[in-house]
Amino acid sequence: MKSARAKTPRKPIVKKGSQTNLKDPVGVYCRVRPLGFPDQECCIEVINNTTVQLHTPEGYRLNRNGDYKETQYSFKQVFGTHTTQKELFDVVANPLVNDLIHGKNGLLFTYGVTGSGKTHTMTGSPGEGGLLPRCLDMIFNSIGSFQAKRYVFKSNDRNSMDIQCEVDALLERQKREAMPNPKTSSSKRQVDPEFADMITVQEFCKAEEVDEDSVYGVFVSYIEIYNNYIYDLLEEVPFDPIKPKWNSCSTPMRNTDFVPPQSKLLREDKNHNMYVAGCTEVEVKSTEEAFEVFWRGQKKRRIANTHLNRESSRSHSVFNIKLVQAPLDADGDNVLQEKEQITISQLSLVDLAGSERTNRTRAEGNRLREAGNINQSLMTLRTCMDVLRENQMYGTNKMVPYRDSKLTHLFKNYFDGEGKVRMIVCVNPKAEDYEENLQVMRFAEVTQEVEVARPVDKAICGLTPGRRYRNQPRGPVGNEPLVTDVVLQSFPPLPSCEILDINDEQTLPRLIEALEKRHHLRQMMIDEFNKQSNAFKALLQEFDNAVLSKENHMQGKLNEKEKMISGQKLEIERLEKKNKTLEYKIEILEKTTTIYEEDKRNLQQELETQNQKLQRQFSDKRRLEARLQGMVTETTMKWEKECLLFQPDQNAPPIRLRHRRSRSAGDRWVDHKPASNMQTETVMQPHVPHAITVSVANEKALAKCEKYMLTHQELASDGEIETKLIKGDIYKTRGGGQSVQFTDIETLKQESPNGSRKRRSSTVAPAQPDGAESEWTDVETRCSVAVEMRAGSQLGPGYQHHAQPKRKKP
Repeated sequence: MKSARAKTPRKPIVKKGSQTNLKDPVGVYCRVRPLGFPDQECCIEVINNTTVQLHTPEGYRLNRNGDYKETQYSFKQVFGTHTTQKELFDVVANPLVNDLIHGKNGLLFTYGVTGSGKTHTMTGSPGEGGLLPRCLDMIFNSIGSFQAKRYVFKSNDRNSMDIQCEVDALLERQKREAMPNPKTSSSKRQVDPEFADMITVQEFCKAEEVDEDSVYGVFVSYIEIYNNYIYDLLEEVPFDPIKPKWNSCSTPMRNTDFVPPQSKLLREDKNHNMYVAGCTEVEVKSTEEAFEVFWRGQKKRRIANTHLNRESSRSHSVFNIKLVQAPLDADGDNVLQEKEQITISQLSLVDLAGSERTNRTRAEGNRLREAGNINQSLMTLRTCMDVLRENQMYGTNKMVPYRDSKLTHLFKNYFDGEGKVRMIVCVNPKAEDYEENLQVMRFAEVTQEVEVARPVDKAICGLTPGRRYRNQPRGPVGNEPLVTDVVLQSFPPLPSCEILDINDEQTLPRLIEALEKRHHLRQMMIDEFNKQSNAFKALLQEFDNAVLSKENHMQGKLNEKEKMISGQKLEIERLEKKNKTLEYKIEILEKTTTIYEEDKRNLQQELETQNQKLQRQFSDKRRLEARLQGMVTETTMKWEKECLLFQPDQNAPPIRLRHRRSRSAGDRWVDHKPASNMQTETVMQPHVPHAITVSVANEKALAKCEKYMLTHQELASDGEIETKLIKGDIYKTRGGGQSVQFTDIETLKQESPNGSRKRRSSTVAPAQPDGAESEWTDVETRCSVAVEMRAGSQLGPGYQHHAQPKRKKP
């Protein structure tokens, strides 16, 4: 079973920026020609009026391992094998001709493989005129009665038109008619029977809303692009009877031999439009004259017999129809002699040469070179379409290679927005053209996605419309008689006034009687006329009064509306002022909001910083607590071990161990005497031999001794100074530091013999040598001299001193 493969969906066109000019896609139509033989294999099928489907022929499937696919392509409209030239013209070319008459440019070209029916579509055949003769017929049907006289418009070499007055145009016509062998005018010229059937169009076609206050002139030109050179097909090649011509063998040619035409160059006019410099433009006044000019150039076009087509076009042909339009003056009698008011529009009908593969045409020599140039120009056209499509879809600005080919360079203005562009893709459904048709369909698919700016309407000259017929005398409408004729017919006829005899007494009395009757009838008609005139005047007066009253009424309504409008304007002004005030307040609030948001961001950053700082402090605190907990656990275990070692026998009575003072004679002591102690005058003074006296406990002294003694002074309850000697043993810790375990306290106290007490103020503290207040308040504070390891301590690597509390801030 055959499986149909749908076409890849088209990507949406990306429109760049905001564009004020409207754009239309290139209108691409497809026309399928009938097969040459009924039993011939077909590769194209018309699905509906917008879609065709390509089938892979049997031969291609065998060569490609049975690979079979069906591809569908969509067009603006598809014309089948039974489509008439009239139907094609009405859809494709009629709108272009209508735009031409209204001052807009148009481009229509046929594209396809050799033998697909391009020339038949454009030119036609006997009895079946193509698009070109039908366009000419519609133009002259529309402007036939409004054409300017010959030579009123005169072309120049700058792609513009000059305008002449009626006298100058008449002199030039007489001058041309006086020339030897003048051309026969179009009214006296008989139509060439060779193309008479092509221009005989049965259907009458005319443009809508033609400007009657303008005059028109039609100019045609015909060129061909052969081997990427431009040639003028209407150029009259001169003969030089004096100067000899030389051939390639350096021998003189006959003077009457044909001189090859010279190629033309492309130029750019002041409006940046491309045109062929020196191209012949012929003014024509009828369809027959215009088609005869075309037929004369068609005979010069290069055609050749190839394997695919007996009369294959070897060049691209361009038939230009230029319509010149100029308004009439204020009186409507003559053409307005202002060159700025001339409107020039152009319709280009292009018959492209067929794309072909040289291995199928079996071309050699010049035919091979022609085929290469044809394919190269068509490839340049495809490249330009691809770049235009890419620039419009993706917003790029790639340079379009118009100058790579004369064909694309000539029509670059149409793709830049100087007119409407339409293309008819002609296809031959025979299986042998499958691959060529596939390439044609792909090119048509790309072309449909190119958009061209819509041309603007022409400016209005500003003169009063209807001036052509305003000053012309008008006769009776239809067959109605004049009023004077009716009145004269109502009078009685006059008798014969001829007097043959001198004694005739009847002729004059009869004449007098008839005249009196006429006079009486005239008087009655005058009275009736006056009566009706007075009645009509009364009606007019009544009508004037009614109109006046209505005007007064309307004026009163108008005044009320004006008052209402004035009040609404005042209200609008008030609302605008209020709106400006609110906008100013909104602006202030927006600025305030911006400031607050900035402050909010700063506060949030500061809050985050503080939170991070608190987190770090909390982490440090937890680490410190864990370390202190470990120290407490370690110290507890040590004390438990020591208690187990010194635990007395359970059967022995408990004995309190007392250290003899004499035992300390052999140990080394640290004698800790704070600088805040006062010198007493007691006879007994504490003295320890071999002691290291320090005012502040430090690691170095503790490491050298085994015993520790702290001299502590405090004020007793009786007001006397009491000196306590706090003793302890020094142990080494696992962390490499020293700890002190206090074992005994000795007290020295001085008392008066008569029991009297020297009271001192308990609030007065002993003076400090350095003037600083003592921070040692009790025994517990003075005895906290344990030394432990901590990283970063100033006492050494890994030690912490607990005997120096922090000083309070002032």
